[in-house]
Amino acid sequence: MSKLFDTQALGKPRRHVRSATGYFPETDATGKEKWPRGDEETWKAGLRSVDADVNDITKSIVHHIQTSLARQAYNIDNLGAYQATALAAREDLIINWNQTQMTYTRKQPKRAYYLSLEFLMGRTLDNALLNLGLKEKFETGLDKLGFTLEDVLDSERDAALGNGGLGRLAACYVDSGATCEIPLWGYGLRYHYGMFQQLIAPDGSQLEAPDPWLDNSNPWEIPRLDVTADVRFGGHAEKLDKGRGIWSGGQEVLAVAYDCPIPGSDTKSTNNIRFWSARPRRGFDLQSFNAGDYDRAVETSNSAANITNVLYPNDNHYAGKSLRLQQQYFWCAASLSDIMRRFKNTGQPISEFPNHVVIQLNDTHPTLAIPELMRILVDEEEVPWDDAWQIVTRTFAFTNHTVLPEALEKWPVSLFQQLLPRHLQIIYDLNWTFLQSVERKFPGDVDKMARMSLIEEGHGQQIRMANLAVLGSFKVNGVAELHSELVRTTILKDFVDFFGVDKFRNVTNGITPRRWLDQCNPALSNLITETLGSRAWLKDLYLLKGLLEHESDPTFQKKWAAAKANNKERLAKYIKNTLGVTVDSKAMFDIQVKRIHEYKRQSLNILGVIHRYLTIKAMSPEERTKVTPRVVLFAGKAAPGYWMAKLIIRLIVNVGKVINADPDAKGILTVLFLPDYSVSLAELLIPASDISEHISTAGTEASGTSNMKFCLNGGLLLGTVDGANIEIAEEVGEENVFFFGHLTPAVEELRYQHRYHPMPVEKKSPALAAVLEDIMSGRYGDASIWEPFVNTIRQGDYYLISDDFDSYLQAQKMVDEAYTKDPQQWIKKSIQTTAKMGKFSSDRAIMTYAEEIWNIETLKIN
Repeated sequence: MSKLFDTQALGKPRRHVRSATGYFPETDATGKEKWPRGDEETWKAGLRSVDADVNDITKSIVHHIQTSLARQAYNIDNLGAYQATALAAREDLIINWNQTQMTYTRKQPKRAYYLSLEFLMGRTLDNALLNLGLKEKFETGLDKLGFTLEDVLDSERDAALGNGGLGRLAACYVDSGATCEIPLWGYGLRYHYGMFQQLIAPDGSQLEAPDPWLDNSNPWEIPRLDVTADVRFGGHAEKLDKGRGIWSGGQEVLAVAYDCPIPGSDTKSTNNIRFWSARPRRGFDLQSFNAGDYDRAVETSNSAANITNVLYPNDNHYAGKSLRLQQQYFWCAASLSDIMRRFKNTGQPISEFPNHVVIQLNDTHPTLAIPELMRILVDEEEVPWDDAWQIVTRTFAFTNHTVLPEALEKWPVSLFQQLLPRHLQIIYDLNWTFLQSVERKFPGDVDKMARMSLIEEGHGQQIRMANLAVLGSFKVNGVAELHSELVRTTILKDFVDFFGVDKFRNVTNGITPRRWLDQCNPALSNLITETLGSRAWLKDLYLLKGLLEHESDPTFQKKWAAAKANNKERLAKYIKNTLGVTVDSKAMFDIQVKRIHEYKRQSLNILGVIHRYLTIKAMSPEERTKVTPRVVLFAGKAAPGYWMAKLIIRLIVNVGKVINADPDAKGILTVLFLPDYSVSLAELLIPASDISEHISTAGTEASGTSNMKFCLNGGLLLGTVDGANIEIAEEVGEENVFFFGHLTPAVEELRYQHRYHPMPVEKKSPALAAVLEDIMSGRYGDASIWEPFVNTIRQGDYYLISDDFDSYLQAQKMVDEAYTKDPQQWIKKSIQTTAKMGKFSSDRAIMTYAEEIWNIETLKIN
């Protein structure tokens, strides 16, 4: 009739039974109910602890189980325990959050708003408990209820609100904003499905499945159903005098706010990210439904919901481009409406707007906020055109994240005409005035005017969003010293000539040490705190230099190595559980994790792996015993429409299958692609790395932040002289970094040679030629599959694989020698690397923004 039912394969058994009618507590021989976990009295009273704070926590968890979740002790599993624990932790967040917002309202400080299309938050519970200083107390409270905090934390799904480094940077910055007590809000979109769940087919191909991360509800979001904004698309725009206009008709969509509190570390300061969800302005069409036209009855509702369904819809077709532009305007319009409403509540005249508001544009995605603010000021607030433009250009600052021309957003004028006719008028008017100024400053330089125009002429006019972002912002910054210099001297050189160099500056990216060491690497974090004598380093990362006093201490080195070994064993266990593959945790862990893209050169890595494999195959059994065992791990997602990136994933997977099944490579070389890369997976991979690869073609990576995360956790860096790799080497010492490859100044000359004076790969790099021949031999699958990939190297080689391959192999040889010959020296290098990473805290970066760009002061929350 009924049986003992274990709701989880892992963890303690749940002592409850399942029958046809539901869950019931198990009874003993006398008929008395057995409590499923922990102490019966603790469950009944929500207390029984020597610590009053733990009492309150336990009470709160039990309360939320019974009332918020409407469940009982006998049918609660880890997921239910997570939801109740999150709601209990949220109570502490909200108290501080409300106090923070009341302080901002009362004191009316200048506030910064960070507009980012992505916020890659990861899991929230562990981070929140650490920042609130409550982790140990919650762990104790959960233990009294028969749960382990580790199991509860593992039940949380990653928030699918971002994809890569851009979104993770935004998440780090809002964390640091709260920690540094800066009045900073984020604005983003509440994607229902996120980007996608990455699956790997048997043939190695990437498959994309929906990621319905909101299906189990998100306890960290607070619906603000009373905070809405009307957003218009299409319709008709009529120009009036003095630059004003009227925009009417078209489709109206409702933006509904969902708030996510962001706690600072060791402070009451708790800031906010406001995410917008799209709903129809006029919902269900009852007349169509009654007439039997059911599709039409829900058409409006579905079209509105599509706007916030998926992060980055495939824009390889017109419908995808249209939806993506709708996303960007919907988010910008709703955010500007909310910001303007909040400003008006101060009672200040509109001319004071820039003295109270600064808006940071995270890449070109939110650039539509510039013409949108112009529209609000001119059309709705009736501010004269020139005065409105002065307000706009004192409000916005723009962060550029790329020097790749193809990555700078452009939108067809025809699409703007269809969706945003009023904004097209505004952009044309801005462009006309701007080009007149360019003509006056550079008379007769038609080419410069053409390059600086907001409109790209030619077959199908396009709006250049980067040009618009620069024109409408008072500051433009790059995200690493090299990148910022390239921005000034290449893609934005004309604007530097026009505005002067003072408008352009650098703010090197940073990461939060709270998540990227304390949370993801507790073994190392505890050792650091024990050694330094306090946790103050979490808010002043330069204090890590105190570790240098212990770098040669054998006892400290042993503890450091033990922390690394613990992390490698943890990752090996994950790999065994998810892929069924056993990896040697004593081998060197060589890791490259990031978005799959040709310029990031996962291709170079896997070609190097094949070379290593061929070298092993050519060895005698005795020679193989001297090879440094290595586990090579890849992870990352390719955009659904990026065919070549998906082909690279397929090659990695198939190469791994062959190598891992070959007895000649057993125990020497293991190659794996870990599917569905996420923040949570990164938190396992990064602490376990011995070496991490950041091998983009020189001059193509703006900064990178994964390089900072790996180095902060004591992994050594193998990379090109690109992005923030350069500044990391300057801080930690070049002797602790394995550099290779051509430098940025040589890149264009090499590309010129590839175009006009090509040299066969066989002559340039015989080693690479042998690898390409091996790929085309059919060893890793039908050669015709790989031919397009091989041709990108043989014909053009835009990303300079053949030019850097031999240098890459030499760097890998140096890594092998350093790791094998002197393990103590390797540990010392690891300690030195972590100790010298103080510069790369996002606290430093956000304070640079606050002091040098935003002109915002800290505000203590009492």
